[in-house]
Amino acid sequence: MGQRYWVIGGEYRDCAFSEIEPGTERICGPFGDELKARMEWQRLTFRDKCAATERYTIAMEPSAARA
Repeated sequence: MGQRYWVIGGEYRDCAFSEIEPGTERICGPFGDELKARMEWQRLTFRDKCAATERYTIAMEPSAARA
């Protein structure tokens, strides 16, 4: 099994991005390749003309070690 990618984020209380607004959290995925995750990141990031307090990032889940 390869890498898995997740797009995570939401709306934050202010532009310091230290605390996410409860109820706005988003987790999208898993995506089997980075390109699909980047496409989802782009869709979320730019859908509302770059809301100043919304932020999303791509997280990579390491592949499980085989025994």
